[in-house]
Amino acid sequence: MDVRIVKNKISQEELEDIAKNQFGSMVKAVVDTEKEIMAIGGELHADEEAALLENGSAQKNLWGINLYLDKSDEDWIEFDSMINIRPSQANKSRTVENPEIREKIMMIVLKLTR
Repeated sequence: MDVRIVKNKISQEELEDIAKNQFGSMVKAVVDTEKEIMAIGGELHADEEAALLENGSAQKNLWGINLYLDKSDEDWIEFDSMINIRPSQANKSRTVENPEIREKIMMIVLKLTR
């Protein structure tokens, strides 16, 4: 499946179709916290990251997440990706450690999906 850059609201049905074609009930996504957009549909977060970089996004603003469509609103976003490991931004693990960045990601995802 091709990577899709989401700039406007995407329907639950579209997300479910992407999930079915890949991981069942999970969709990988990379969020640009500056442009407030996200890329979905890649097999790897790196694929989505590359699409956003080609679209003019800055590396420092890109964060990988997983969306679990079968979980409740509180648990459906998982902040886990290899692309999140960046010691230069004080993020030394696969998770998004900064609570302000996590909050911004949640706001963007909700704006684009709910």
